[in-house]
Amino acid sequence: MHEFPAGRLAAWATAWLAGRCSYDEALDAVLGDTAHRVTGLPGSDEAVPLGSALSALRGLGERRLRLVLPVPGDVRGLPAVPGLAAAAVEAGQVAVGERLALVPEEAGPEAVQWTAFPLDGVASLPPAAEGTLRAVSGELDLAVADAARTLAGLGLARWHPEVPALLAGLAKPAAGPHLPADHDPLAVSVLGRASRLAKVLDLAMADAPGGAVTHRQAAARDVALRPLADAVRSAVGAAFNAVPREPLGR
Repeated sequence: MHEFPAGRLAAWATAWLAGRCSYDEALDAVLGDTAHRVTGLPGSDEAVPLGSALSALRGLGERRLRLVLPVPGDVRGLPAVPGLAAAAVEAGQVAVGERLALVPEEAGPEAVQWTAFPLDGVASLPPAAEGTLRAVSGELDLAVADAARTLAGLGLARWHPEVPALLAGLAKPAAGPHLPADHDPLAVSVLGRASRLAKVLDLAMADAPGGAVTHRQAAARDVALRPLADAVRSAVGAAFNAVPREPLGR
């Protein structure tokens, strides 16, 4: 849950399309040390490098991509394109524009396979409502306080000793994914905290070694941690989708 290639693509492609960074900066930031290939681009019958997809976005007239984090029962922000909702829910993330939607899938430890869904002829949907960065940051604080008691009750630290350090460090600045230089500093801070909490959730939602968690305990755990998962999801989306305000007078 704590890796968001669709978020990186949304943030950096938007910055490049708006002229806020160079093509090379955007491509390097999204690629990192990972190989990326894209299938389904209009006019292409085979997989192409991610750089070709970036160029295609500008050629199609895209102005911005947004990160959408769908879950079963909540696919707000997804255009009604055959196959898109199912693929996006399975991936847990998708970068959505006006002309294309791109869904990532891990294709090995150092490879990401993207599937492009053309949106021609599809009615544009208003983006899913997002809270302000300050609001989602506050919601994250409240959810953490409630979840801490749940995590303690589960005895999670006995199975995953790294959890206390992750929780204890939430008040400190946390490094998050590399974002454009002019990205909102609060968004960067929120994303760092949310990414750390996403790691905690990954550990908390995994069954204890040896199957020590019963089905009833697992169900209670899932219900108790759902507010934290929702808060993390909202924070990640708002942070990646934040764009700098234009200076007055422009």
